[in-house]
Amino acid sequence: MFLGITSAGWLQLVLYMAALTALAVPLGGYVARVLSGQRNWLSPVFTRVEGLIYAMGDVRPDQDMTWKDYAAAVILFSFGGFILLFGLLLTQGVLPLNPQHLPNLTPDLAFNTAVSFVTNTNWQSYAGETTLSYFSQMVGLTVQNFVSAAVGIAVLAALIRGLTGQTTDKLGNFWVDLVRINLYILLPLALIVAVALSSQGVIQTFASYVTAHTLEGASQTIAVGPVASQEAIKMLGTNGGGFFNTNSAHPFENPTPLSNLIEMLSILLIPAALCFTFGKMIGDRRQGIAIFAAMTLVFVPLTAACIGLEQAGNPHLVAAGADTAPNMEGPATAQAGGNMEGKDTRFGIANSAIWATATTAASNGSVNAMHDSFTPLGGLIPMILMQFGEVIYGGVGSGLYGMLVFVILTVFIAGLMVGRTPEYLGKKIGAFEIKMASMAVLLPCALVLICTAVAVLTPWGQAGIYNPGAQGFSEVLYAFTSAANNNGSAFAGLSANTPFYNSLLGLCMLFGRFFVLLPVLAIAGSLAAKRTVPASAGTLPTHTPLFVVFLIGVIVLVGVLTYAPALVLGPVIEHLNLIKG
Repeated sequence: MFLGITSAGWLQLVLYMAALTALAVPLGGYVARVLSGQRNWLSPVFTRVEGLIYAMGDVRPDQDMTWKDYAAAVILFSFGGFILLFGLLLTQGVLPLNPQHLPNLTPDLAFNTAVSFVTNTNWQSYAGETTLSYFSQMVGLTVQNFVSAAVGIAVLAALIRGLTGQTTDKLGNFWVDLVRINLYILLPLALIVAVALSSQGVIQTFASYVTAHTLEGASQTIAVGPVASQEAIKMLGTNGGGFFNTNSAHPFENPTPLSNLIEMLSILLIPAALCFTFGKMIGDRRQGIAIFAAMTLVFVPLTAACIGLEQAGNPHLVAAGADTAPNMEGPATAQAGGNMEGKDTRFGIANSAIWATATTAASNGSVNAMHDSFTPLGGLIPMILMQFGEVIYGGVGSGLYGMLVFVILTVFIAGLMVGRTPEYLGKKIGAFEIKMASMAVLLPCALVLICTAVAVLTPWGQAGIYNPGAQGFSEVLYAFTSAANNNGSAFAGLSANTPFYNSLLGLCMLFGRFFVLLPVLAIAGSLAAKRTVPASAGTLPTHTPLFVVFLIGVIVLVGVLTYAPALVLGPVIEHLNLIKG
């Protein structure tokens, strides 16, 4: 036993990371071929479909865009998606595929939900099975699950082209990237995962909800629907919005331990694979491996710590007779069985903790356990993974371009230390790139802290806080951390379906998405216009273990300096109260 983790806990973590890496490496190479416009094994299937889509949309595949044109296309497409989804949610009561006759959403909830799915956040202030029709779930949310994920990957592709381009102002064509990512990457993967999940019992039906009769003679309505199709892209696209209110703790979304493993692997699969995509596209696989190593060296220790903290549980419950707890997964020296509150016995502590860290590291936001019921420090770990900027794997595309922003900051700091003009992959890093990188890193931090302060100091925000003291503060801090970093998970215990929280969280999601995305495209445009300079004796290697450690230090330092006071007011105080008993 090490760090309080049982041998079974270590085994599950090791096997998970081994399987993830084994799948990510070949997928990364395939994605690189797609983003580079090379022929791949699906080309015979989709080439004509791709051409037909271009013809219908009047898209010229050979017409590349400047960064400003690319950014304008991203904004135009996202705004159009928001308007369509917002209108659909406001009128779902008269639209088809609504066998339960669910009413229209209120304007504030429709705004929050539309923003949430367009920004790849998938925060949910509602219970899906009692709020949204089948039409809203499929045509509204599932479509956005695909296209919002594709936007993130497209922006990453533009940044990679900026790093590899020479004295050009072109970053590719957004519409071509959008089509190819959906046709060749997201749709085939989602089909494979949906079939795999269906084989495990994840439901897929358009039938009306089922009325069952209990042994006591009462009637119970059991919600059903087209779940498997949404579940697949919910995971693969790091979306996270569940069909049911209990998300992937619901047996219709996640019925077996095997379905749980498939979904956990799907969460990190594309973000991890994109590291290897990056290495192949820039012509230096070592760079992609270094970034993957930096992500993994942060993720694994934090995940191990979360497992250990949950398996240790509450030390004060031993004397209260918790030694008779039925689940004996945890060490006998602490709470017998560990902290199983809010966790499903089908998955146990280790799988629940791995999911919690994977979903918050990957900007996914789905849950198979209640984070609010974790131990104080166990719940702090998912929170701080988001506060690192969603770059430890992160969202599809957005995680890696966020990490590359940190790489730019790291080489700049290193350049200052040795008195040399910083450069990355042969491109000089100047004042403009640092200003844009600083904006991308610091704006989400400012959103989290300012909005949390507004919520806890105003009567509208206080009205939604059900738990007093440090726990209530943690719930508010977690909510705005999740929104500003486009994660979507919730601590629970916070009544967020109010005009105040729907509006403020919605604005956080908008700013957190586009005021990071736009600086990244600006950096790409600036770097593409520069000439690559050859490496010299003074060039800082960015593929070495030393640079990996330096990069991790910058990420951790920014996160700790920014959020330490807020974390002390929430999880840390709650942990001290737990020790005090």
